[in-house]
Amino acid sequence: MSSDIETVKLYVNGEFAEAKAARFGPVYNPSTGEQIAQCPFCDADETDAVVRIAHDAFPAWRDKPIVERARVMFRLVGLMEKNADAIARTISREHGKTHAESVGSVRRGIEMVEFACGLPTLSMGDTVHNLAQDVDCETYRYPLGVCVGITPFNFPFMVPLWMVPIALAAGNTFILKPSEKVPLSAMHLADLLHEAGLPPGVFNVVHGDKQCVDALLVHPLVRAVSFVGSTPIAKSIYETATAHGKRCQANGGAKNHIIIMPDADLDQAVAALQTSAFGCSGQRCMAGPLAVAVGGAGDALVDALVASADKMKVGPTDRDWGANMGPVITRQHLDGLLANIDKGVHEGARLARDGRGLKIAETPNGFYLGPTIFDDTSPDNHVSKTELFGPVLSVTRVGNLDEALTLTNESEYGNGTAIYTRSGRAAREFKHRAGAGMIGINVGVPAPMAMFPFTGHKASFFGDIHIQGKDGIRFYTQQKMIMTRWHDTGEAGEFVTTRA
Repeated sequence: MSSDIETVKLYVNGEFAEAKAARFGPVYNPSTGEQIAQCPFCDADETDAVVRIAHDAFPAWRDKPIVERARVMFRLVGLMEKNADAIARTISREHGKTHAESVGSVRRGIEMVEFACGLPTLSMGDTVHNLAQDVDCETYRYPLGVCVGITPFNFPFMVPLWMVPIALAAGNTFILKPSEKVPLSAMHLADLLHEAGLPPGVFNVVHGDKQCVDALLVHPLVRAVSFVGSTPIAKSIYETATAHGKRCQANGGAKNHIIIMPDADLDQAVAALQTSAFGCSGQRCMAGPLAVAVGGAGDALVDALVASADKMKVGPTDRDWGANMGPVITRQHLDGLLANIDKGVHEGARLARDGRGLKIAETPNGFYLGPTIFDDTSPDNHVSKTELFGPVLSVTRVGNLDEALTLTNESEYGNGTAIYTRSGRAAREFKHRAGAGMIGINVGVPAPMAMFPFTGHKASFFGDIHIQGKDGIRFYTQQKMIMTRWHDTGEAGEFVTTRA
């Protein structure tokens, strides 16, 4: 193996350490197809040791005043601002996002840390004086203990920040298991938390595959698990974690529909669809890979989408090349996308724009697929109902809004959906009837900001309490209710108390 290929370290007990792992997986630069690192796959014993370190660090961190925990988050914000460009370049190098997309994901992560800075106020309990005769009642929120985050490849810096800041500010310790495809960005986060003054053992990073994940899911000292990934894995994570007595929030896949009404502003709708379907090379659970053209909107919409996609510059994102869209994550993922496109053609869907066969002279071995657009897909077509997770947009045509809503609501997924229209009546009907958790009205990617929850429904989410916002605070804390009555004994200064 080439000597310039980095072996990714763990971050354990406040130190960057070599893993004891005997197995490793490759980390690629998708723009060039070259291996840039190898990621260790921790076994159950090494994973157990990290959990125990986090467990031992919990009491002291739990008992640290919440304003002091919040100050670590304030320092982290400043460090993230200072290092945002360097972090973004790492994201682009190991994932393939454009620099602008990577910077945007860092900004969203900063917003999560800013939200966590407010936990001294946001986690306040409730009190009622004299609820019954001489009885006062109050609630407090307490941390859980060791929490685990298992995060995907598509947002290697942002998604961990959906979890880590709130969990830490609430007083928990945390173990992050990032995707083995993109471990370098997570190490940036460990470095910044270290510099922010987080005590040893409070935040840790382990690497691995299923063996490492399973060890975390069944470990008796782990109290809560947060996951983002595909629906089959989310379901398995949720079932395993809850069967072992843990809280779990498991975000799965999606097939988000964007409805284009005949009265929509076509330029606005096309720009939104292009960003939604092809942004981050289509590799995000809030992408809009299915456009539903209502009434006579279809022909003009498809023509405009193809013309707009023709102008996109696809290419390497690890350099100043001016790309509007980069590669997909691995050669295997590219091969899967090509097979899915072939299946769509075989089923009779019409390719309005074929992105296959794209070659970039500067980086001929990169994992590239150009923007691909299917037209006249039926609800039963594979490309219409399956999450492909790539730059493939399908257009389905329906007669009216009722048909569009039926199509959307029959999807097994329920992450997000959006409508483009000038009609307040259509928008109101849509927002109340659409069966997804995140609704966009003239907003193509209705992903919430930090203070609102990421509310996927149906097969897009397994659990009871969502990621982000006040839901995030509820997930990473448990409530105690204290009911107090003081009895006057008749002797000055002597009282007894009963608590239930």
